[in-house]
Amino acid sequence: MAKLREAQKEMTRRLLLEAGLSQFVEKGYAATTVDDIASAAGTTRVTFYAYFPSRGELMKALIGEQLNERLQRSRLAEQGSTALDLVAAVAEGSTESIGAWIRASAERWPDIRPIMRIGRDAAVVEPDLRDLVVRWLDEAVSDVEDGLNRADRFDPAVRRFRGVLAVAELDYVAHHWDTANWHIDHARMLDELASSWVRLLGPSDR
Repeated sequence: MAKLREAQKEMTRRLLLEAGLSQFVEKGYAATTVDDIASAAGTTRVTFYAYFPSRGELMKALIGEQLNERLQRSRLAEQGSTALDLVAAVAEGSTESIGAWIRASAERWPDIRPIMRIGRDAAVVEPDLRDLVVRWLDEAVSDVEDGLNRADRFDPAVRRFRGVLAVAELDYVAHHWDTANWHIDHARMLDELASSWVRLLGPSDR
C-alpha cells in the first residue's frame, strides 16, 4: 500500500510538471496561474501547493529535474549534474566523438528548448530565478572543463573559458537553428558546429 501511495504521489507530481510546462508554453510564464496548472493537471490548487510552494519552485523542478533527465545528465554531489557522454567526447577530442555528441544533442533540442525558453522568460518575472538557466549552463561548461582536465589538454587557466565559448556556441545554435536564416541545411550546420568545437577543444595536431 505504501508503495502504491508513493507511485500515485510521483504520478501527480509529474502531471503537475507536464501541465506547468504546457501552460507556460501556451500562455507564457507571467500569464500562467497556479489554478491554470492545477486545472490542466486535473487537480486543485490545494494539491498543487502540496507539491510546489509556488510557480517558481515548479519552474526550478523543470530545469533541475526534467531538463537534466531529457539530457541524460547524472547528478553528482560535487558538481551539480554531469553529462558523462559530453565529458568523454571532449576528453577524446576527435572529430568523430565530438560530432557524434553534437548530433545526439541536436536530437534532444526540440524537447529541451521549451524548458530553456520558459526558464529565461521566468527569470524576467521572478528575481530568484534569474540565475537558474545560467547555473544550468555553467554545469555544461564544467562538463567541458572536466573533459579537458581528463585529457590534460591546454593550459589549465584557459580550460574553463574554452568551455564557456563552446557552450555559448551550442546554446545559441540550439535556440535558433529552426528559425534563423543561415542559408545552410541542418546536417551541414551540425557539421560546422562540430568542426568549431574540435578547433576549440580538440588536440592542436588535428
